[in-house]
Amino acid sequence: MQAVNQMQLNRDHKQTCEMDWSDKVETYNIDDKCGRYNNQSTNIQFHPSSSKFEESASTPETWAKFSHDNIYRAERERLASINLRLLIDNILHDTAEDLHLQCAAVNEAFAKRCEEMEDAKHKLEHHLKKTLKEIGDQENNIAALKQAIKDKEAPMKVAQTRLYDRSFRPNVELCRDPAQFRLISEVEELTESIESLKQKLLEAEQSLRNLEDTRMSLEKEIAVKSNSIFIDRQKCMAHRTRYPVVLKLAGYQ
Repeated sequence: MQAVNQMQLNRDHKQTCEMDWSDKVETYNIDDKCGRYNNQSTNIQFHPSSSKFEESASTPETWAKFSHDNIYRAERERLASINLRLLIDNILHDTAEDLHLQCAAVNEAFAKRCEEMEDAKHKLEHHLKKTLKEIGDQENNIAALKQAIKDKEAPMKVAQTRLYDRSFRPNVELCRDPAQFRLISEVEELTESIESLKQKLLEAEQSLRNLEDTRMSLEKEIAVKSNSIFIDRQKCMAHRTRYPVVLKLAGYQ
């Protein structure tokens, strides 16, 4: 606002000085013309009414004071403009320096943040690598459990077939002999073992699903980190390398 007001004062006094200068040039031309008149001039004539002073005419003193005041006020505003311009230049320079310091601080923060995200990304990738290994191990474990359950099927069929065929022994031969008790015990042991294997299989499959969820979460988080690093490093930091110099920030370029 101060600069705007000063510019308006400068324009006003410039206009005043131009009008005063224009009047003086015109007066000089008139006096120069009058000075060249002589008795032999062809463009002279009678002007009876011009031999009296105009009421609005100035005196040499007021004329000199008017010119002096115009010059004084114009010079005063010129000096005020110089001082104001120096003040504005200092403010612009200080502001540009502050902006560059802030730019440096922001660049440092960007670099630090990129390093933090790179470190976090590497940790996630390491965790993902371990998770993938665990997934492979768990898949092998599930395959082994399924094979173990399948391997129990034949002995179970043999034991149950034996019990089934022995149930057709005639009359008193249908005896609860040691072989019968041993077969029943074998079926119970196989049943218990199969149920245990099936429970472990369920737990292993649930663990595999959890590992798959973890894998997906890690891959998504790694993708987000990679995108964030790309934005900060390749886009934002690339733009900031073209940050304007102090002179341009101060308005001189």
